[in-house]
Amino acid sequence: MNLESIKAVQQLLSQPQKIVIVPHKNPDGDAIGSTLALCHYLINRGQEAVVVAPNDYPKFLKWMPGNENILNFEKHNSQAKEKIAEATVVFTLDFNHLGRIGQMQSVLEDLTVPFVMIDHHQAPSDYAEIMYSDVLMSSTCEMVYNFIEFLGDVDKITSEMADCLYTGIMTDTGSFKFRSTTGRTHRIIADLIDKGAENTQIHHKIYDTNTPGRLHLLGCALKNMVIHDKYRTAYITLSQDELDMYKYQKGDTEGFVNYGLTLEGIIFAVIFIENKEEGIIKISFRSIGDFNVNEFARTYFEGGGHNNAAGGKSDRSLKETAVYFESLLENHQDQLQA
Repeated sequence: MNLESIKAVQQLLSQPQKIVIVPHKNPDGDAIGSTLALCHYLINRGQEAVVVAPNDYPKFLKWMPGNENILNFEKHNSQAKEKIAEATVVFTLDFNHLGRIGQMQSVLEDLTVPFVMIDHHQAPSDYAEIMYSDVLMSSTCEMVYNFIEFLGDVDKITSEMADCLYTGIMTDTGSFKFRSTTGRTHRIIADLIDKGAENTQIHHKIYDTNTPGRLHLLGCALKNMVIHDKYRTAYITLSQDELDMYKYQKGDTEGFVNYGLTLEGIIFAVIFIENKEEGIIKISFRSIGDFNVNEFARTYFEGGGHNNAAGGKSDRSLKETAVYFESLLENHQDQLQA
């Protein structure tokens, strides 16, 4: 974050503001953790702040301090719209294009107040007056820690904020194993633990609260896995019928795509999940090394994200999407077989 942006934020926060903080649609641990941590920070500074999420999110994230005050735009629509209409500043976290917030897009586009973006994804759009964008960061939560540090307030990070920030960094780094995890990331984690983050409890609350249905769904996903040794690729399909059979709940497929990368020799893993309500196939891409799934998702599946983790969608049927995907592998055999 450059000096000009820091001064602009300091100027904004030098006066009382009504602040709305927005994560992306289908928010994950980094989105919820970063927005809640920032909300706590701004309220502690004497600002009026609220998180408005575009839609619901998994139960395993709802223990975080401040979760009870999040407004779900779908569930609390009139209250959320009222808060947005009253806003004098909007912070958008963990996304960089207003198309990532679903129904909220048109509502926010009508606002004429300053926007502040904090995000680590590629190719940001230019809707925000103040942008803190860094694709090298492990997570938006690490960026929120930096943001607070830029404002000279690291000593004001509470145990509640530390829990939220730790959660987002942990989940977005794959429990600190992804390439974006740096020495700086670990030093921040150490400081968050010193400030009260309950690291053992956080791991338990995120990863050890499975339902029988989720584990049975995982078994189904692994049974469906297709492995292409020639292209060092593995993919999983899950149909709507299979989701229904195992009583799918929001967040149940979180992390399933990563199982492909646990196979020796596999560098490219994908999961295709049918969503009949939206009429699309939701896709997650993961890779190890130099194969750029962000570029792959943008080129073929209207998506994007990071070099080693991205998302996309398909309007084809589940079977047609898988066939189309397989047809693309030959186009990239030089990269996948290298």
